[in-house]
Amino acid sequence: MKKLMTMAFALLLLGACAQTETRDSGPSVVGQEISYETDDLTMNGYIAQDENDFSKRPGVLVVHEWWGHDEHARNSAEKLAELGYVALAVDMYGNGKQADHPEDAMQFSGEVMGNFENAQARFNAALKTLKNQDNVDPDKIGAIGYCFGGSVVLAMAHSGADLDGVAAFHAGLQLPVMPEDSIDTRILILNGSADPMVTEEHVSALTGAYESINADYQYISYEGAQHAFTNPAADSLGQKFELPLAYDAEADSLSWEEMKTFFNETFEADSN
Repeated sequence: MKKLMTMAFALLLLGACAQTETRDSGPSVVGQEISYETDDLTMNGYIAQDENDFSKRPGVLVVHEWWGHDEHARNSAEKLAELGYVALAVDMYGNGKQADHPEDAMQFSGEVMGNFENAQARFNAALKTLKNQDNVDPDKIGAIGYCFGGSVVLAMAHSGADLDGVAAFHAGLQLPVMPEDSIDTRILILNGSADPMVTEEHVSALTGAYESINADYQYISYEGAQHAFTNPAADSLGQKFELPLAYDAEADSLSWEEMKTFFNETFEADSN
């Protein structure tokens, strides 16, 4: 009987140790929907964070592709939360609107970027919402964006938005606002060399503008990567609508690592 009790106690200890190891193995990321507003529009975003970390830490906005606020943006917010950030996947179209067809996506994205004051109001509403979170350091804010979203974060940086750094993945480079005078925001652009939506002229025009004002920027091109290379759904969407879209696992991984290094350096510099 004594031997059985000893074994039971040992198993109990093992179970307790296993539970402790599970709790300490990494962040416990939770995501929840969050609504915020401009004067005339309600936007439905998604905020992700480590529920066990109550310290003040950097916040990162995530701007979706032209399809609208979707799982790709939310997944990226969760991955950023795993890195220790509070991440808000924004809704630039309002009311969680999504496009089911490229024609709708073109219309929705054009309506946003065609009226840049409205675009700024929507972006700034998300920025304010993120800064107001109790566990966000409002002096350490970044943004990432995909395709349309990449264009958005670049344009916002050019317009003087209060951002420490932005990372744009497979972004269009014909922007409603080009950089002028000086930019305090650090810039990282991660595009595919085989992206037919980005020409050499586009790249030269933007990087030339950065050079002329001594902007802190990097432009990285991934050999053979096409448009939307970070989105696992790109292949099926490309086939369905006969668009030059393709997921590239290697470029996806490499670009994410570049982004991680970029934000580590950006927010560390802010601390000095």
